Amino acid sequence: MAWSDRLREAEVEPSLYAGDFARLGEQIEELLGAGVRVFHYDVGDGHFVEPIIIGPIVLQSIGGLIHDGGGRVDVHLMVESPERHFGAFRDAGADSVTFHYEAVANVAAVAGAAREHGLGVGVALKPKTPVDEVAEAAIAVGADLVLCMSIEPGYSGQRFMPEAFERLRRLRELLPAAMRLQVDGGVNRDNIRAARDAGANLLVAATAVFGEGAPAEAYRGLVDALA
Repeated sequence: MAWSDRLREAEVEPSLYAGDFARLGEQIEELLGAGVRVFHYDVGDGHFVEPIIIGPIVLQSIGGLIHDGGGRVDVHLMVESPERHFGAFRDAGADSVTFHYEAVANVAAVAGAAREHGLGVGVALKPKTPVDEVAEAAIAVGADLVLCMSIEPGYSGQRFMPEAFERLRRLRELLPAAMRLQVDGGVNRDNIRAARDAGANLLVAATAVFGEGAPAEAYRGLVDALA
């Protein structure tokens, strides 16, 4: 079964990077109960992005909980040499891995390594990377998704860059209809519908889910705004 088989036409993905790590399991259960089907899991290595962000050990502690609740784990690797980590994340509970176009020399080789581990494949691009280049590379390797960053990767809480709307529209024009288009960074109730209208169908939300104190309620508010 492909990692995305149970996903709906459009999904709001809570980004666990913004969660309360003292209550992370509890918050995940609340969100699964509210209807979440896929969680976004950010990883930073301190090189490709400045901060060091959670690794496979944390995922190992929650991956079973997510899967038992019918959810999926979508890992965003903001790291150099991402292929070195595919096995560890698969074993910890990842269903898909998204690596950055800017971080690899051979997109096809890295995508192939992910598939060897039974993982879905995503290709991410930073805000200033030409969208046409990434679309061509993603199509060539048959990626499951393309991740268009709407902030500079690495830090939660940044504002959505308005120019991302046009980048999303261009990517949606270029990509096959079956290839998912993800947006990550500053997504909230005020812009989520516009991002969907621009073509995104995987909408990552961090502070907009976890920053209000009631993640399940905030998630349902985003779903309502999306509809």
